[in-house]
Amino acid sequence: MSRAAHLLGYAGLLPQIAAVVLVARGTEHHFGEALAFGYAGLILSFLGGIWWGFAMRRHQGQGALAAVAVVPSLAVLALGILIVLGGFAAALTGLGIAILATLLVDRRLVASGDAPPDWMSLRAPLSLGLGSLTILAGLLAA
Repeated sequence: MSRAAHLLGYAGLLPQIAAVVLVARGTEHHFGEALAFGYAGLILSFLGGIWWGFAMRRHQGQGALAAVAVVPSLAVLALGILIVLGGFAAALTGLGIAILATLLVDRRLVASGDAPPDWMSLRAPLSLGLGSLTILAGLLAA
């Protein structure tokens, strides 16, 4: 992975860091929690889109990976419903866990040759960072 990819990737953690600070400070109308959920959900859906792109390059097994690729967006939708039913704490925690779980798919994509060999050098720290920050936002929202 290029230096630019790493720099941009790490810069992508800044919005979630800001959201966690807002959650910790407490904001009117749960703005920090909404920002944390919205941003993490956006990134999780984006990862599904990347997987979809990898699936479309396949000649065999395209359907299986394409099915996996839509799971992140559906997970965000389901967790969004949790906000209405039980508040942000459970939704943010679940979203953080889902982001951490993406590493399992990413590892398989490297092993199958669908993702570049050095994919995990980018994905591991970013997923661990965003997943942990999102879980922290959930814990602070509780």
